[in-house]
Amino acid sequence: MIQDDKDKHIDEFSGIETTGHEWDGIKELNNPSPRWWVWLFIVTIVWAIGYWYVYPAWPTFSGDGFRGGTQGSINWTQYKQLEESQNEILSRRAENLEQFQKNSIEDVMKHPQLFAFAVAGGKSAFKENCAGCHGSGAAGARGYPNLNDDDWLWGGSIENIYLTIKYGIRTDNPKTRASTMPSFKGMQEEDLKQIAAYVMSLSKGWRYTAEGKTKYEQMCLFCHGKDGVGNPSLGAANISDSIWLHVEDSNPGIVSQIENPKHGVMPAWEGRLDDATIKQLAIYVHSLGGGE
Repeated sequence: MIQDDKDKHIDEFSGIETTGHEWDGIKELNNPSPRWWVWLFIVTIVWAIGYWYVYPAWPTFSGDGFRGGTQGSINWTQYKQLEESQNEILSRRAENLEQFQKNSIEDVMKHPQLFAFAVAGGKSAFKENCAGCHGSGAAGARGYPNLNDDDWLWGGSIENIYLTIKYGIRTDNPKTRASTMPSFKGMQEEDLKQIAAYVMSLSKGWRYTAEGKTKYEQMCLFCHGKDGVGNPSLGAANISDSIWLHVEDSNPGIVSQIENPKHGVMPAWEGRLDDATIKQLAIYVHSLGGGE
């Protein structure tokens, strides 16, 4: 409806002319948007049309559908960008893997880029295959070795770590690591306590009896050595460092291990993981700080 000019007047509060529209005593001011704002609004519309033409913007529901949208005039989609990025990563990984496989572990340790590649790959493989037992930080738990310290049953060199991972411990693999501590359950309880006291003296300097030392030398020395440092070639534990895998560091704990020895099992990863991944795992574990 066209309003007569006579219905228009100047608003006494704002000083702006009204449009002549009035409803229930409320009048509309004739206060249009600034010209610059109008032009900016027009520019955004033009920009939106251009963006819609150049980039994917309109959903589609066809059979292929290019993942549900048009591709735009430049034929670009975020899925293509993701695929290109992934292909670039895979290409770099393939190049590093090829170089990694050509070099020995010793040579990899001397090459910063290959070493970083091995540690990154080993860390990823460790989380997927080893963290369930050894923990995400490789700190282990009761019955599962801490891989951050320097206490190793089968040696902590990279080569020994590699062989342990590859062939496992007490598995059906012909080359598995295997050792067995006999049970001394038939011994007198007092004799067991004396041996345990002597073993604790090796790490804590506690007092022990001559009988305890004698019995240790008769029954334990061959595997664990005179000073209790163990023998990695036999898988005999170092019992002089206060690190106990299966029992508490106490006289009752050691007595229980002598009476009823506990033996852990680790699966052989040969056949489950490729050799390159096993090498990466060995390098990663060694890099945690406890490797020899």
